[in-house]
Amino acid sequence: MEPVEQLTTWIKQSSKIVFFGGAGTSTESGIPDFRSAAGIYQTEQHSPYSPEELLSIDFFKLHPDIFYDFYRNKMLHPDAIPSGAHRLLARLEKEGKMTAVITQNIDGLHQAAGSKVVHELHGSVHRNYCMDCSKFYHLNYILQSGSGVPYCEKCGGIVKPDVVLYGESLDQGTLYHAVDALSEADLLIIGGTSLTVQPAAQLVTYFQGKHIALLNATPTPYDNKADLLISEPIGKVMDQVNALL
Repeated sequence: MEPVEQLTTWIKQSSKIVFFGGAGTSTESGIPDFRSAAGIYQTEQHSPYSPEELLSIDFFKLHPDIFYDFYRNKMLHPDAIPSGAHRLLARLEKEGKMTAVITQNIDGLHQAAGSKVVHELHGSVHRNYCMDCSKFYHLNYILQSGSGVPYCEKCGGIVKPDVVLYGESLDQGTLYHAVDALSEADLLIIGGTSLTVQPAAQLVTYFQGKHIALLNATPTPYDNKADLLISEPIGKVMDQVNALL
């Protein structure tokens, strides 16, 4: 059986599907990933600071102005629209087959496509809060606050994106819900992730169901555990699956 047909068959046979995805899920929406040849970590090497340093909590506290210059230019893509992958996952949830999306992405495209149960391991650019008084701000506040550091209208504190920076811990509640969904799933679809970012990548070990389908452009450390490997662009594959369902 062809890989796309096999994946479609498993989807039809399953009732508790979980999708675990990374940056490759959104590249077809025009959002660059991090670790590929064309990713942010490879193309942003001319700055005196590495991307990992720029995106650390210590750097944010010391140099919020430099952080926000990088963040606005490289991490925010307000005009991006969901791809075929996002749309298919939303459809499967609506039909009662997809129980959860677990994503390492911060772009909010799963919700934009219609998914309701989305566990965002690394937070979201759409949520922002004052570090002093916790007042909430939408993404538009960051986009409309000029080129400098956004400050709280209420108390004057620095507004921080609700994203997990290097040096910060993942939200324990989000991790709990992700583990719960994975442990109850009968089909795990892994897509657009190198499975090298810890502790997020370790979560897939909680899956005890029937089949694992892994869709990624390059090999991952988890390839030998997968029942199906597909290296074609994930949006293209999901469009084909959508047509066969």
